[in-house]
Amino acid sequence: MNKPLGFAAILLGLAASARAELKLPAIIGDHMVLQQKQSDPIWGWDTPGTKVTVTLGGQTKSGEAGADGKWTVKLDPMPVNAQPQTLTIEGTSKKEIQDVLIGEVWMCSGQSNMGFTLNGETNGDIEAAASNLPNLRLIKVPQVGTQELQNDFHGAWRASDPASSSAFSAVGFMFGRYLHRILGIPVGLIDNSWGGSAAEAWIRRETLEKDPRFSPLMENTRKQEAYMQTDKAKTDYEANLEKWKQDVEKAKAESKKLPRQPQAPAQWLAGNARSGNIFAGVVYPTLGYGMKGVVWYQGETNASRAYEYQELFPFMIEQWRQEWGEGDFSFYWVQLANYMAQKPEPGDSQWAELRESQTKTMQLPNSGQAVIIDLGEGKDIHPKNKHDVAARLVRWALVKDYGLKFPYRSPEFKHLDIDGSKAVVTLDYFGSSLRPFGVEEAVGFAVCGEDKVWHWAKGKVLPGDKIEVSSDQVEKPVAVRYAWADNPACNLFSNEGLPVTPFRTDDFPPITKPKPAPPAPKTSN
Repeated sequence: MNKPLGFAAILLGLAASARAELKLPAIIGDHMVLQQKQSDPIWGWDTPGTKVTVTLGGQTKSGEAGADGKWTVKLDPMPVNAQPQTLTIEGTSKKEIQDVLIGEVWMCSGQSNMGFTLNGETNGDIEAAASNLPNLRLIKVPQVGTQELQNDFHGAWRASDPASSSAFSAVGFMFGRYLHRILGIPVGLIDNSWGGSAAEAWIRRETLEKDPRFSPLMENTRKQEAYMQTDKAKTDYEANLEKWKQDVEKAKAESKKLPRQPQAPAQWLAGNARSGNIFAGVVYPTLGYGMKGVVWYQGETNASRAYEYQELFPFMIEQWRQEWGEGDFSFYWVQLANYMAQKPEPGDSQWAELRESQTKTMQLPNSGQAVIIDLGEGKDIHPKNKHDVAARLVRWALVKDYGLKFPYRSPEFKHLDIDGSKAVVTLDYFGSSLRPFGVEEAVGFAVCGEDKVWHWAKGKVLPGDKIEVSSDQVEKPVAVRYAWADNPACNLFSNEGLPVTPFRTDDFPPITKPKPAPPAPKTSN
């Protein structure tokens, strides 16, 4: 045999044998939890045309690897099963996935307050010490920012123990632990959070490009992309880096907070703010995995564009639901906590407008909001108390998804009546009652007259569901705001301890609403 041809044949044979291998994504692996009562997809890759057979719990399903090698089968819905099972998959080779449970699966997404790990929580050390829960399973998705859709990630399911729980999302872990213990069934949690991330990064790029509502956003994205790939961007970064080094030394000398290091152009291009980046690199590899719903904590990065967030946030939820193909799965989020210095006078606030955008998103079906306007820290954007955050989130799931009876919804504004110099606010308490915390007076209200100048106001809780609001400086009030600030001083709770949702009754233009572009100058012929 001709030696060069023989060697080539051997290489081709080796390549063919390398291709002839059954592969599975990280999300399909030992110790995983499959969603109960749902047709769960199982997928992977094999040689095109190969028949692949999947067996679990007495059922067998078959599929065929397509031209790209991918195959998918859907298992019949299964009831809860806390007894470990083996998932067998046979194609060109055979794989056995061990210790598979059937229960409830939730995804934990958002930015740094969702990514905030259990070991940093107020009582994280003892929470972790008490986390030996074999039927609570955890998996983390690495932070990969890219415009190219990724099929897989590096990660593995692990049973909850002090080591795995400590490095997991504190809010996600405690949310899942509540479900596991209260329902008495296996729970799987997927942590794909990314600190500092913008909402637009979590959405498929193509869908943003096609929606005219986000034309300004995408135009800015394209401009930023073009700039980040220029020599000027590199030069600017190097100059900013030198300045940063000097600022760090100065801050150290003055015992001040160190400034944030500037971001290199390549970091932005592969980072957490570029539209579509997180969807392609983090969300897409898990797309379709059977789950009950999502818990979300994000918004800080989008606060300066809170007006846009009114459309962007619900759009993201709707797009995820379409992408998953499981219908309107449950989606619960955490409203922004109080943060930054308290201001002496009432007025406008980007963070208050972002909270309003979050509240408006509750018009979507199967959605809910955990209000934590009392759990923040003025000097720290990452408050350490995540236990109460998780407790408020899980109330929504326990009631709406599992039919249990708990107070779960914070009181919300219902309507406003003006009676002379008094403004009477009616709240919906959702079957509860109102309890001012600390003092009898309702704290946190502001009123304005026709001049639209805001003044602090006194609040008096009336019998029933009403609050009388007034200020000596406003003879004829026209609008009321409550807890409308970055870090408001406010004290109204339901009797069960759920804070009243921040609100405004006015429709004055938001400060985050983009101003129209000035008309183009006229040119003479």
